[in-house]
Amino acid sequence: MKRRELITLAGTAVFARPLMARAQAPVKVARLGFLGFGEPATVATRVEALRAGLRDLGYVEGKNLVIEFRWSRTAEQMHETAAELARMKVDVIFASSSAEVEPARRATHTIPIVFAAHADPVGVGHVSSLARPGGNATGLAVMQSDITAKRLEILKETVPQATRFGVLWDRTAPSHRPILQAAEAARGKLGVQLRTVGVSSVNPRRLAELALKHRLPTMFGARDNVVAGGLMSYAPDFIDLWRRAAVYIDKILKGAGPAELPVEQASKYQLVINRKTASALGLSIPPSILARADEVIE
Repeated sequence: MKRRELITLAGTAVFARPLMARAQAPVKVARLGFLGFGEPATVATRVEALRAGLRDLGYVEGKNLVIEFRWSRTAEQMHETAAELARMKVDVIFASSSAEVEPARRATHTIPIVFAAHADPVGVGHVSSLARPGGNATGLAVMQSDITAKRLEILKETVPQATRFGVLWDRTAPSHRPILQAAEAARGKLGVQLRTVGVSSVNPRRLAELALKHRLPTMFGARDNVVAGGLMSYAPDFIDLWRRAAVYIDKILKGAGPAELPVEQASKYQLVINRKTASALGLSIPPSILARADEVIE
């Protein structure tokens, strides 16, 4: 073998050893606990948005990320599943709204909790302030209390003759009580009466069918309800919020503390109208409302 070839092989061997050692180093696998409420199918697109956000940040399920999904159908069961995730000592718990954050906080004061669409994190005491959460929970807020009056105003403008509004609220979500207070505050200004009913779960399609059967115009807090047949919604882009929640998860996995990560608020709200439902109700949507719509479902 010529000397030049020996030098080349020797040089190759020297550089190969670190590469081999690096390849054999164990990959740190992050464990994300997912605390879900209701049927998985109802938030499938949001879950995919969260996964997409994590992929964009370099997380690959089965390689450097494991998501432990736990779904509950009742509030009582959710406390059990939250405790299970805490016992598993996952690195982060994703709890999308106040309904999931409450049992997660009861289950652990040390594991970081990230929310994607909390309606009122300060009002219900889940964080000390938006700027400095102060505990083990942080994420993105929808601030439903602030937009409740807006929803009522849009519905009243759509059906100006209406004087009695029914309000369905989620008994499992701590943040819905401040929302009810906001609705009561707007009631006098609009000159309407409120009839409130607490529920533990609502099927969007079934609710749309009942509203249509009884010829009731509806306003929702999520676009999904309008796609299912509801009349209209005024809501943030939940797909965007869940995707952005991945940034919080990434920062925490890289060492940031939730107490110091400011809560971000949804900045864009969309008005969605189902024109087919309006026609079925014999309702003519005012031009002023149609002009403000971000999406009209035909």
